[in-house]
Amino acid sequence: MRPFIHINCAMSADGKIAGSERKQVRISSQEDKDRVKSLRRTYDAILVGVGTIVSDDPHLTVKGRTYEENQIRIVIDPAGRIPHDALVLDDRARTLIAVSGDHDEEIPGAELVKCGTPFDLDILMDRLTQMDIESILVEGGGETIASFFRKGLVDRYTVFVGSKIIGGRTAPTPVDGDGWVIEDGFPLKLTGAETLGDGVLISYERV
Repeated sequence: MRPFIHINCAMSADGKIAGSERKQVRISSQEDKDRVKSLRRTYDAILVGVGTIVSDDPHLTVKGRTYEENQIRIVIDPAGRIPHDALVLDDRARTLIAVSGDHDEEIPGAELVKCGTPFDLDILMDRLTQMDIESILVEGGGETIASFFRKGLVDRYTVFVGSKIIGGRTAPTPVDGDGWVIEDGFPLKLTGAETLGDGVLISYERV
């Protein structure tokens, strides 16, 4: 059985996750940041796309936790373009880099997981299942989130809507990417809505 996939992100009141230059904009309230810290502790792994690493350089760990206590970090990076000084490659937690099958260059601080040529998300899910990874928190970016919806792999979707307008025709959205439209949309079931500071957390499950 494949891992349980939970997409979690934050967007502005006009549906953007970053500015037009794809640089991080503070959207979450402190209450939402505290929620995410607690949420990370409940999953086997935390996953992002390499674009998030390049633009934001996150640790993807919980402050104060040891190497053994932190969740596994997974980066989808088919071409292996992650900077070798990225914080996600430090010694705070185990890191897996999901690359295409024709990528052979080692990445210091990480284990490579080859996922077919061209890159196939289903192969990654199979590899992670074999590693006994049962649950994954996906935190971005928009194209990575879109790839999970495109494959029908999303089990839970939570989005914090902050009280801020970012604007911009080319600013990324939570489910981003070119030329992809699902006829009639991807069906979700609304399971909750709550105020967190100056924003609202909306929760959905797959139908």
